[in-house]
Amino acid sequence: MSTFRYIARNTTGAEVTGVLQGDTRNEVLLWLREKSFTPVSLEEISLGVEGKKKGARRLRVRSSDMAGFCWQLNTMIEGGVTITDAIDTIVDDVDNRKLQDVLREVSGNMRAGQSFYESVSDFPKIFNALFCAMIRAGETSGTLTVVLTRLADYYDRRDELIRKVRKATAYPAFVVGFVILVLIAMMTLIIPRFIEIFANFGSKLPPFTVGFMAVYKFTVHNIQYMVGGLAAFVIVLTLYNRSAGGHRRFSRLRLRLPLMGTIIRFAFVATYGRTMSTLLGAGVSVLNAIDILQGMTKNDVIKDVLAVAKDQIAEGVGIALSMSGNRIFPALMVKMVQVGEESGSLPQVLDRSATYYEKKVDATVMTMISVLEPSMIVFVGGIVLVVLLALYMPIFSMSEGVAEGG
Repeated sequence: MSTFRYIARNTTGAEVTGVLQGDTRNEVLLWLREKSFTPVSLEEISLGVEGKKKGARRLRVRSSDMAGFCWQLNTMIEGGVTITDAIDTIVDDVDNRKLQDVLREVSGNMRAGQSFYESVSDFPKIFNALFCAMIRAGETSGTLTVVLTRLADYYDRRDELIRKVRKATAYPAFVVGFVILVLIAMMTLIIPRFIEIFANFGSKLPPFTVGFMAVYKFTVHNIQYMVGGLAAFVIVLTLYNRSAGGHRRFSRLRLRLPLMGTIIRFAFVATYGRTMSTLLGAGVSVLNAIDILQGMTKNDVIKDVLAVAKDQIAEGVGIALSMSGNRIFPALMVKMVQVGEESGSLPQVLDRSATYYEKKVDATVMTMISVLEPSMIVFVGGIVLVVLLALYMPIFSMSEGVAEGG
């Protein structure tokens, strides 16, 4: 039996990749068409030792890695390949070396008699509580392929959401770094030369230039103390953030930040909807789903909201009512969940709600960038203007003096 790597498009036009085993190319093409996939390319691959990919040595397994693994495993199981054989085949197609090593151990444990759930549970840093709970529910109910499809879609959307949140911080971080580089270049290359020029001036320097030079000399002579003080301040803040009280205060502060707090809040609401939809659709209980959600956030304020919701649900309160009465869940989200509970379509409603708030995150990120962009330009321009005025005012004064004397 040969192994083929395929690229195809589904009924919505989205690209789907994976590996399949079959006796001939036609057999694999027939299977793809039965699944309503349009084949784009089909390549036979070798699973020999020489042909194995070494992959990239990364310490972190990304959501995109997990999504690819779930898609491939689901495709191969649906194609009639056993889980262990499928994992062994996927290992050679994984780019992440850490995930490769873990998958080899998972396959070995399964061949030794463990279930898929038991095998992945041994690696909580790779397969989180959500993944393990979904796999357990899928194995118990005999719907493993459905669960893997849900997980793959979940990781794909989670990866997209993470990229949106990172985009919100990337631009200001870049501008701040650029400003620091500009200041260092001015302080080391430009200003010292002007100081030498000013030393030969016979006339008195303008007060603005004198003040600027005083600030410059103070900064140069005390730079080691300023850097040390900044480093000490960062260390103190980090240690304070690790304390229980400090972490809670920082959690509250992050949610109150203009725009960034909204992004954090909407990102969690989207994660809540997507995760609850995925878990409830797989048959996981609501209480277990909330436990998993609590482990997915580091914000103490959000954890407290989830803890209260869990207690209320345990007492018999509905999910929508447990989400109300706090500043985390918007009223629209609560109303949509209520409609889902009443209509018996809660997983679908949660999924649509998650999509809506993912779009809200994207819109807020764009708003934040549109506000920061001109602000940063004005800030950088202001710094450059101050430096130019301080350095060129003596030259202008001298030119005026020469013109008047002539």
